[in-house]
Amino acid sequence: MDTEIGPIVKRLQSEVLQPLKQTFVGKDVIIDLLGIGLVAGENLFLLGPPGTAKSAIVHELSRRIEGETFEYLLTRFTEPNELFGPFDIRKLREGVLETNTEGMLPEAGFIFLDELLNANSAILNSLLTVLNEHVLRRGRETMDLPFLMAVGASNHLPEDDSLRALFDRFLLRARSDNVTDDSLSQLLQSGWNLEKRKGEEPNALKLAEVKTLRKQVGNVNLDSLRELYATLVAKLRRIGIPVSDRRAVKVQRLVAASAILCDRAMAHVSDLWVMEHIWDLEEQRELLRSAVREVIEAEIKGGDQTTIHPRAQSPELPNADELLKEIEAVSEESLDNPNLLRDRLAAVENRIQWVESEESRSFLSGKMAEAWKRLQN
Repeated sequence: MDTEIGPIVKRLQSEVLQPLKQTFVGKDVIIDLLGIGLVAGENLFLLGPPGTAKSAIVHELSRRIEGETFEYLLTRFTEPNELFGPFDIRKLREGVLETNTEGMLPEAGFIFLDELLNANSAILNSLLTVLNEHVLRRGRETMDLPFLMAVGASNHLPEDDSLRALFDRFLLRARSDNVTDDSLSQLLQSGWNLEKRKGEEPNALKLAEVKTLRKQVGNVNLDSLRELYATLVAKLRRIGIPVSDRRAVKVQRLVAASAILCDRAMAHVSDLWVMEHIWDLEEQRELLRSAVREVIEAEIKGGDQTTIHPRAQSPELPNADELLKEIEAVSEESLDNPNLLRDRLAAVENRIQWVESEESRSFLSGKMAEAWKRLQN
């Protein structure tokens, strides 16, 4: 790895990501994904109910990254001028259509679009191009946009095709839920500390430093991981989680970014943890996580623990409700393809042992036994 990279990685971790983790209880995964998105140049979608710190995390992150930030709450009636800026009246009088972008999305280094899936047809096509190509086209105008990454948030997933195309521009996906009862006291304390720090200006990571990290993404050596990665992609497709060729290629940038944030020039199997966050549907989350964890854990046993990405050592605990939904879904499907159903059940079974509640583990094990019996008959 280039010798100038180490100090930048250290700053990103110690002055941006770690302070965020100390401020926002139970949001470590989201914050690690923001770091991955910054380095890889990929966008992050946050799914969760109101009041779960989605916008607060993004706002606090933007204070720690040099440059302008554009935040906007989308409604069904949001017009292009509200995002991209109005046409310049003075130029309009001369018959020239030119956008006044001062303080608007085209000048931002960081973009946060709350209630993203409220986007209407008036802004949808422009947003698709902005998020995918970093280019804004309005009439005869074409503007290259400088933003590092975009974060979109919503309390629901897309239902129609036009919004699915918008959702697809966010390669990384994560849930943001309320903290558990055990963490409430810690949440209250950290929230109060954040109130007391309002008005303070932290040292901001320079845009040039983030861009230096991003330039290194293509230099990360993925050779030792590529066959294993291809096998994992094939397995995901086999158990019913679609991974297009385009997405499979792009996810390599996430894997490389994970290696960079560990200050490594070579990818490690533990960097595959990012693949847990490329789901399209909520019911895929546990199935995806199980398949990825199985590969990681099989490869890192007895290996050099110093090279492992910390996120691979601190996996998210499984969601019992989501595991139950998957077991029930398999139990209700026809037996036309029993091998596929067996693979899906086996993946879920691996996660049951990590469920926190003993009562939930016992209940899920019973449901699992019923599902296996159905397949064997």
